[in-house]
Amino acid sequence: MKKHLLFLLIFLSISVKAQELQVDENGFETFQYQEGDTTFTMKKYFLVFLKSGSQRSQDQAEAQKIQAAHLAHMDSLAQAGQLDIAGPMGDDTELRGIVILRVPSLEDAERCVKADPAVKANRLSYEIHPWWAAVGSKLR
Repeated sequence: MKKHLLFLLIFLSISVKAQELQVDENGFETFQYQEGDTTFTMKKYFLVFLKSGSQRSQDQAEAQKIQAAHLAHMDSLAQAGQLDIAGPMGDDTELRGIVILRVPSLEDAERCVKADPAVKANRLSYEIHPWWAAVGSKLR
């Protein structure tokens, strides 16, 4: 655990320089980061914050229908290998959930999010941010 926290602090203190970036065969930006005798391949993902949209006054039946379609969309992204992790927030605020997309560009991330039935219905809005993580990182 301490090594992961140290890695995060070290990573946050370095800057990604354009000349260090590489583009892999699938169009993903990557760079190598050396820590001691370990080399990490850092890859750009897209972090999506799903937030309450401007249209949340649907009746319960319609809201459930939109939610079911939203979950089906998330599942289709996961099946296509474009979604690495997603989940709702544990409190009742404007921030409704987080999604990490494994797509090569911001435009691809926007296409994934804009195709979400809950976004189309304006039940959810979103913010997208590029996010770097070591290839193979996982929650524990």
